[in-house]
Amino acid sequence: MSNSIRFFLIFILGFTAYYFFDAFFFKSIQAFSKNISHSKAVAHVTAYLITLIPLIITLKILLPKRNILDLFSLNKPIPKGFTLAFTGTLPMLIGYLIHFKVINKISFESLFINTLSSAFFEEIIFRAFLIGTLYRFTRIGFLSSALFGSLLFAQVHLYQSQNITELMEIFAITFLGSLFFAWVYFESEYNLWTPIFLHFLMNLYWEIFNVSENVSGNLYGNLYKLFSIIVVTALIIYFKRQNKVRFEITWKNLFIKTREVQS
Repeated sequence: MSNSIRFFLIFILGFTAYYFFDAFFFKSIQAFSKNISHSKAVAHVTAYLITLIPLIITLKILLPKRNILDLFSLNKPIPKGFTLAFTGTLPMLIGYLIHFKVINKISFESLFINTLSSAFFEEIIFRAFLIGTLYRFTRIGFLSSALFGSLLFAQVHLYQSQNITELMEIFAITFLGSLFFAWVYFESEYNLWTPIFLHFLMNLYWEIFNVSENVSGNLYGNLYKLFSIIVVTALIIYFKRQNKVRFEITWKNLFIKTREVQS
């Protein structure tokens, strides 16, 4: 068996184990933890940490010499990731301040779960593991690596509505959002903190302002989000050109990598 086939088999088996472990035990672990801690936030984090174990084991089998922070790209500068994310999402913050009211009642535990906790763990699962592992450690290109992870990322957000039109909008927005977060992750020197903070701040502004009941949004909600995406993209392109750093994602490695990229 070639190394490539072995890699993909272990990767698929590891993610499958995670998927079913999460599907069958996440809510039970969450409920058990809540009974002990009496905190929804603590229970949410605990359930994620425990259900991540199959992914951690998979990465250590695949790449035993690399530490887990490196494999999840959490060993990069946190301030650098936050600065880019905060600057890039200022159009959302300013626009929402102008067009929307702050919600009257805020549950801080729910806010934590829907913003920081969800953003952190979703970026680890989808961008760092499911997309990042394939792109960083195989010859598969950007779109080939990101397709399945982005489809799955979009699918897990479909609980937000029962309306067919809204479901299509939610699927399209979250699928494209996943591709964008993956691109940001790779182009920011594999610093996962950048998409984590982008994800967190976008969720935060959406939650604290009375924008929309789900991610499909409305005209101003999506318009200012689009402005932020443009600003983030422009900042990354500007700094890479200023520092004469080559782009990780090019037309030549959208499907199959024709050259080695930094991992």
